[in-house]
Amino acid sequence: MKLLIIFIFFFLFVPQLNTEKILWNENQKLSWNDFRGKPIPSASFVASTNTGISFQYSYSIQNGDINVEYSVDSFFSPEGSWYMPQRVNAHILRHEQAHFDISELHARILRKNLQGKKFTKRIKSEIEGIYKQVEQKRRAMQNKFDAESDHSRNEEKEIFWQKYIAQQLAAYDAWK
Repeated sequence: MKLLIIFIFFFLFVPQLNTEKILWNENQKLSWNDFRGKPIPSASFVASTNTGISFQYSYSIQNGDINVEYSVDSFFSPEGSWYMPQRVNAHILRHEQAHFDISELHARILRKNLQGKKFTKRIKSEIEGIYKQVEQKRRAMQNKFDAESDHSRNEEKEIFWQKYIAQQLAAYDAWK
């Protein structure tokens, strides 16, 4: 007997249905034209990037063998991202790109954690547990990046973070 169950999850930083998403691409950096959300004048920062990880998986169990297939993408949400045109520059755009890169890093970490994993019949809870752990770390890293760089205002920390993120992406290059 063959059992096939399909689960689809889209885990977003801020849930938004039926909106455009730009998938991370190492050859395509963000531009201010990608930011289409309405600025928040009372914010203590001049731009905001909405990124996340979309994750889908399916599995089948046949004669006790468990087969899991999955797809993981990092994305940028144009409608959920905004900037104040008169107050931004290329330095701030690089900071916002780094937020997108952090999501890509965690998409790679999720792929690594799923690759070759031997699942039991508790597949759903096991996969969701792996995702939740990676997502928690992604959010923590996003917050730490903003806190330490003071939303790009601390140039020394911003340089440190830009290098660190690039090094981490390179370390997880096999899972892009």
